[in-house]
Amino acid sequence: MSGIYIHIPFCSAKCVYCDFYSMPRGNRTDEIERYSNAIVREYNARKDELNGSEVTTVYFGGGTPSSLPVDHLTGLIRLFHTDSVKELTVEVNPEDVTRHLAEALIASGANRVSMGVQSMVDSELSLIGRRHSSATVIEAFTHLRDAGFSNISLDLIYGLPDQQLDSWLYSLRTVLDLGPEHLSAYALSYEPGTRLYAMLSTGKVKEATQELSEQMYMTLCSLASEYGYEHYEIANFGKPGRHSLHNSSYWNLTPYLGLGPGAHSFDGSVRRYNPTNLRTYMDHPESSATIDEENLDERVNDYVMTALRTSSGIDPKLTLRLFGQEIYDRICTTASELIKKERLITTSTGNFAIPEEKWLLADAITLPFITV
Repeated sequence: MSGIYIHIPFCSAKCVYCDFYSMPRGNRTDEIERYSNAIVREYNARKDELNGSEVTTVYFGGGTPSSLPVDHLTGLIRLFHTDSVKELTVEVNPEDVTRHLAEALIASGANRVSMGVQSMVDSELSLIGRRHSSATVIEAFTHLRDAGFSNISLDLIYGLPDQQLDSWLYSLRTVLDLGPEHLSAYALSYEPGTRLYAMLSTGKVKEATQELSEQMYMTLCSLASEYGYEHYEIANFGKPGRHSLHNSSYWNLTPYLGLGPGAHSFDGSVRRYNPTNLRTYMDHPESSATIDEENLDERVNDYVMTALRTSSGIDPKLTLRLFGQEIYDRICTTASELIKKERLITTSTGNFAIPEEKWLLADAITLPFITV
């Protein structure tokens, strides 16, 4: 099995914290038409990289896919919707979701939506440059449910400027009360080059303390469990049977093809990435991908770092099959030492995983496995 990721680089406006490759959509009708054609050209030129593997997940991310004109977005969805696809996700912003859009997404083959909520406190939304309100979130969620979506994921961010534990708890409870099948919650990061980083550098905002961020994270874990969600990755929670199939494929080395500027691909052994330049990409979409040659140590490091972010952890059998006896022995020895120190556990399937209460220490726990 394999997946396809389609990057839509257009947004209505750039959020202050965003460092993904994206740009304001503006009046780009002709460019959007050309971009849609470039995506198709790239796919037709590169689909053999999947080696005939059945495509089971498709993910439209960005940017903001819902900022596209409805006919352009649904046209692309139809191109990638096949009988083999079990999960087809489209990222949306609340202010874009009308009843018409929700119904059009369902009709074109989408069966999962990921909506960027970030906060349910309007003052916090305003400070980070979001264009919706908390009321808009509820209205958009209702449109999606009424259209027939039974698999909705909502995103939140904690550690926002001026956010306190009580306002985080309010956002969290309000979102969970809506009953989404999936929740993603991320700690705010100040990435160089973003407006938020500039605001931090000039003293216009203050970063949340480590203590407050930890309190918010533990509140998140506790409340999500209370509402019946399974914590299956550091930032991701799903109702039973509703884990993100596509995102999980990134963590278990399932091959995937990334289309569009800035998109990354992995065919099972080789990684590729596209240029983060819209015009360069649209001029030569068929040959834009650059091969990123990784040595064995880099491939092992990638696997360990992603696997230890999940409740499944490192699969020793998969490690042996992919990387050989020497790597297998090294990983098992390191894991055994960390289990003695109670920093790792052995799961019911025999994998090595970080217990939930220690996930905030994931970077430090992972470090002994890493080869430089």
